[in-house]
Amino acid sequence: MLLLQQYKKIRAHSEEICRPLEIEDYVVQPIVDVSPPKWHLGHTTWFFETFILIPNFKGYKEYNSQYNFVFNSYYETVGARVVRTDRGNLSRPSVADIYSYRSYVDQQMQAFLQNSILEDELISLLELGLNHEQQHQELLFSDIKFILGHNPLFPAYSDKVVFEKKNTPNNGFIAMSEGLYEIGFKGNGFSFDNESARHKKYLETYEIAASLVTNAEFLHFIEDGGYTDFRHWHSEGWEWVNQHNAKAPLYWHFVDEKWMYYTLNGLKEIDSMESVCHINFYEASAYAVWKGMRLPTEEEWEAASHLFEWGERWEWTGSAYLPYPGYKKEPGAIGEYNGKFMVNQMVLRGASVATPKEHSRKTYRNFFHPRLQWQFTGIRLVK
Repeated sequence: MLLLQQYKKIRAHSEEICRPLEIEDYVVQPIVDVSPPKWHLGHTTWFFETFILIPNFKGYKEYNSQYNFVFNSYYETVGARVVRTDRGNLSRPSVADIYSYRSYVDQQMQAFLQNSILEDELISLLELGLNHEQQHQELLFSDIKFILGHNPLFPAYSDKVVFEKKNTPNNGFIAMSEGLYEIGFKGNGFSFDNESARHKKYLETYEIAASLVTNAEFLHFIEDGGYTDFRHWHSEGWEWVNQHNAKAPLYWHFVDEKWMYYTLNGLKEIDSMESVCHINFYEASAYAVWKGMRLPTEEEWEAASHLFEWGERWEWTGSAYLPYPGYKKEPGAIGEYNGKFMVNQMVLRGASVATPKEHSRKTYRNFFHPRLQWQFTGIRLVK
């Protein structure tokens, strides 16, 4: 029954995240990278119906045969799907319909878990589904912030969810010796397949910052013309700066001669002591170059992670998202979960203030395209 309790807890948290929303907020999709909140609620439910109930629960009746087309995200193995850019056009099914869908699947999952003896393979699949929903819980926070943060009124999401906090920056660096380090997941418990296989990596001597870069530190970069000097930027990054007329991190606004930024509690004046947030890889790398430093590789980050506090921001690394030596892609739809994305993306390490509890570990490999800012991302330097 431990799995059932965990299932109920995680599923309830997704709905708790959406509770402060108005009904209109559930449908908005400002850009292709942001999905409407109601789509997240439906997609995470579709995962359990498609991969657990339909193939394994005898007599199960599919809730709505059209939902596979609506809520399939990227699984080619499972069939056709709504184009990602069109998720915001889904005025139907309604929000009420999706909550009914969640309730139906949850009832069926409870009956299935209470009356079935699960093989190890099915338990692993269920754990993947639960971790998948936790990933979407973080995406819900990111997407909701983007939706409300691009509303001209800058409405607050909630005054009870506070992600911003003051830091006491440590300007020191942690010295790491050259040598052979073991990288990747080891032990019991859940991990994604991209965290394996554990392998050895030789690292040269390096020093890694004990703290993340703060708003005040990043503001110096802005004031020194950081966004107007091509010398700091990758070629693609400089193209991004000019294409988007970038002048500051996402959600920063220069109002009445002072910098403001949008938070989930509304528009506020920049707090210089907070860790800079919503930085893309191009910005993180440009800042590092401006400082005469660089971003850590993901192996450098992991090898040193027990020596500093992490978990406030997803931290950009200088590592491309590629398979580890010995990585084996699973067959079928589950093999599409991570392996198909191992190209043109950069690795982020750690976790963020939006990451659900018990959904982080030092071997976790997050990954995004270099241009993306909307996640809760930050910067840690290496020299």
